[in-house]
Amino acid sequence: MQLKGIHHLTAVTADASGNHAFYTETLGLRLVKKTVNQDQTEAYHLFYADGVGSPGTDITFFDFPAPPERRGSQSISQTAFRVAGETTLRWWHDRFEAQGVAHGPVHERDGRLTLDFEDPEGQRLSLVDDGGAGSASPWADSPVPEEHQIRGLGPITITIRQREPTEAVLTRLLGMTLARSYAREDADVLVYTMGEGGAGAELHVIVAPDLAPAQPGAGGVHHVAFRIPEAEYDAWSKHLSGVRLPFSGPVDRYYFRSLYFREPNGILFELATDEPGFATDEPLEHLGESLALPPFLEPQRREIESRLKPL
Repeated sequence: MQLKGIHHLTAVTADASGNHAFYTETLGLRLVKKTVNQDQTEAYHLFYADGVGSPGTDITFFDFPAPPERRGSQSISQTAFRVAGETTLRWWHDRFEAQGVAHGPVHERDGRLTLDFEDPEGQRLSLVDDGGAGSASPWADSPVPEEHQIRGLGPITITIRQREPTEAVLTRLLGMTLARSYAREDADVLVYTMGEGGAGAELHVIVAPDLAPAQPGAGGVHHVAFRIPEAEYDAWSKHLSGVRLPFSGPVDRYYFRSLYFREPNGILFELATDEPGFATDEPLEHLGESLALPPFLEPQRREIESRLKPL
């Protein structure tokens, strides 16, 4: 069994309409699924991804009326997206300048050109040059030219207070490899890789023992999910059952199947299958155009729709 990389990342917004505008109009991502939090159906669950909703490309948001996150340790502290080439990063730098998006300079970090920026709620993001590695599925209707579009998720950074217990989970339980370390502007970072490696299959870890724990809220991240093959789902469930780490047991999210647990520093991890995908209940050409509900919520559609604000 082997993790294949980052599957998705789920964050929190307190402004669903503003969030939709930023991620589709400014970043040019496609809304591939407009649904609700299956456990709290009064909240949207919005999925933004590439042109076909490929696993490993989607950032998702729960719409909770929460105050802003108080930054700190025990949290997912930065989310990267992959783009191809220095020219593209310069293009994004100019776009952020023109649109008033908070951002830093294009600079090198861990051997890759990087551009840090934030969304309107302070979500910490970055663009990294992946050298055009692997395939890409651009969105034909994106306001961003095809050659500059976001190709998928890149490295995810977490900040923790204790290295050893988290490292044991990453390496012994999940089979990640400690590949290298590097110094960034504000901290030293450990890089753990999955599967075949590359920018879309890395977890970067900052150890900050004196940093107070973060307080969850808007502009923060809820959890990160790692890709597993559908054929290995039951084996991973049995694998997690065999250790002393409490986990959710099998959870069917309709578009993928999941397993959830918290690593020892309290960060929520998810293992998620690539299949069946977002075209399960909508044609590929019309993904995200209407409210999609899994079958068990369909009888409640009218009530659910009455509680949601238009995007």
